Amino acid sequence: MEAGDEADIYDGVRAQFPLTFGKQSKSQTPLEAIHSATRRSSQSSLSSSPLSLSSSKNNDSNLFPSLSSSSQASLNSLRNRNPSSSSRQSTGDFDDSNPKPPSDSVEEDAIVGPPLPPPNSIARDDAEDGDDGGEMIGPPPPPPQGPVDDDDDGDLMIGPPRPPAAINSDSEDQEDEEENRYRIPMSNEIVLKGHTKIVSALAVDHTGSRVLSGSYDYTVRMYDFQGMNSRLASFRQLEPFEAHQVRTLSWSPTSDKFLCVTGSAQAKIYDRDGLTLGEFVKGDMYIRDLKNTKGHITGLTCGEWHPRAKETILTSSEDGSLRIWDVNDFKSQKQVIKPKLARPGRIPVTTCTWDREGKCIAGGIGDGSIQIWNLKPGWGSRPDIYVEKGHLDDITALKFSSDGRRLLSRSFDSSLKVWDLRQMKKPLQVFEELPNHYAQTNIAFSPDEQLILTGTSVERDSSSGGLLCFYDSTKLELVSRVGISPTCSVVQCAWHPRLNQIFATSGDKSQGGTHILYDPTLSERGALVCVARAPRKKSVDDFEVKPIIHNPHALPLFRDLPSRKRQREKILKDPLKSHKPEQPITGPGFGGRVGATKGSLLTQYLLKQGGMIKETWMEEDPREAILKYAEAAKNDPKYIAPAYAETQPEPVFAKSDSEDEEK
Repeated sequence: MEAGDEADIYDGVRAQFPLTFGKQSKSQTPLEAIHSATRRSSQSSLSSSPLSLSSSKNNDSNLFPSLSSSSQASLNSLRNRNPSSSSRQSTGDFDDSNPKPPSDSVEEDAIVGPPLPPPNSIARDDAEDGDDGGEMIGPPPPPPQGPVDDDDDGDLMIGPPRPPAAINSDSEDQEDEEENRYRIPMSNEIVLKGHTKIVSALAVDHTGSRVLSGSYDYTVRMYDFQGMNSRLASFRQLEPFEAHQVRTLSWSPTSDKFLCVTGSAQAKIYDRDGLTLGEFVKGDMYIRDLKNTKGHITGLTCGEWHPRAKETILTSSEDGSLRIWDVNDFKSQKQVIKPKLARPGRIPVTTCTWDREGKCIAGGIGDGSIQIWNLKPGWGSRPDIYVEKGHLDDITALKFSSDGRRLLSRSFDSSLKVWDLRQMKKPLQVFEELPNHYAQTNIAFSPDEQLILTGTSVERDSSSGGLLCFYDSTKLELVSRVGISPTCSVVQCAWHPRLNQIFATSGDKSQGGTHILYDPTLSERGALVCVARAPRKKSVDDFEVKPIIHNPHALPLFRDLPSRKRQREKILKDPLKSHKPEQPITGPGFGGRVGATKGSLLTQYLLKQGGMIKETWMEEDPREAILKYAEAAKNDPKYIAPAYAETQPEPVFAKSDSEDEEK
């Protein structure tokens, strides 16, 4: 055979395989091992059997650990092209070491004569003919495969008991579905760490590729599932306002911008990469009427982007107002909403939210009342729905259902209430014993809205940690409680509809993180993308030694001595070595020196500048200045003349010694 023909044959065979086949690649950790490492401890016993089954079932993949999934699929397709050969190979009739022609195998497999009776009938005939006393030739027949009564087990069981039959994975999946009919993805868990205090804000974009987390440590961390590896590190960290806690984060409907609400009076807008686009103006705190201010005057409490319009956002503040803003105009708000109060004063608005269509606004007030406004033409600050005593304490979160008929409320009074918007006099259900110590504790729906989930805080005297509670929205009863952290409280929670993964933030005074619950069989992308991506290994070429620069002229031995002229010039520049006198001080004095001021008092300075005080003492003669008071002192003596008026009316002056010497 010529070399060209061999090359053509090789190219034809090689074309059946993917490009990655035959190439040496780095050893990768099996995905089953990764999922077993991230599996929650509460379900470790249930997860052991599926892993063993998958490993025993996929023996072909274990033979080629370095091949990718596409290579293995191509090999399986090539192997299954001849079904007859594959069936024979599986039954042991085909041997690669000693191949036989197909006709021989068919002849050997052919049965000559009548068919053999079934084994059950043979065993039954042997039992009936037991009085023949014939000897058993060969090994004993296998036990019958049919059902055997419990009374006969002791007579037919020979040797040790048989091992239990392998559980079918399909039947096990059915049992799991029956056990978890709500299909909550919580078999595995990872934690996004990095914060040093409790995580109080959470936002996941609509595509599920980026996660934002804000904390009481004044920072916002940005995570990207597509760019993260198994280290789960954030790619950017922001500090919106110095020494202000991050309270709320919200993505725009197009996920190209996000809103950041902190404890300051000004909310900020960032783009998708974390660059600042602008901040809203702060109002004048000395104006009493809040409608006349251009913005909030005290710290913000909550904020949310409009679910439909990408230019509109809603904020609430401790100044007792809600404001609607346009992101294209940071200088003033579009609308100011003043809630209805039972008595005059300022009560903070603790939370706010939109409904799914953006046609209603709900606000939770610090006095426990719930107020709802419909955005219809000509609407104002008067609420359409007002519940005066919705809760006994501050309301931390409100949530509308997708159909707009129900409202969920969460409060500091350790309760969660379900309301019917058509009848708000009394809640449909009240779930109690839900400790809440953080003003950002929220509520969330599952994607199909069959479940309601919320987090709980850790109490001092309680043995339970932070929990994530699930409630049935139809039956209004508790479904499950999932322990997130034994020592940290759970604040924010979310169930992403596309990823089918549950996010829960937790933390305390010294640490904080975002827990992601998922199931490899139910969830998509998100955590599954980054948890299987190993971090980049450091290469030898990454090490770079700092270069050592040898400059002999910089050493003292090789320096040129400066000339005397340069030495003198250098000494003259030094005020201490040159004994330079101190310069006069202009302005107020300091360091024990009196400054040359134009006057110590403001009045003197103004009079001098106005020309009312003139300084002419430098032009006057001191003798003439004294003698001008001589006549006044002679006519009206005050001290010396009255003392000698009686004893010495005539003044006697001392004689000069110089006059005696002259004589």
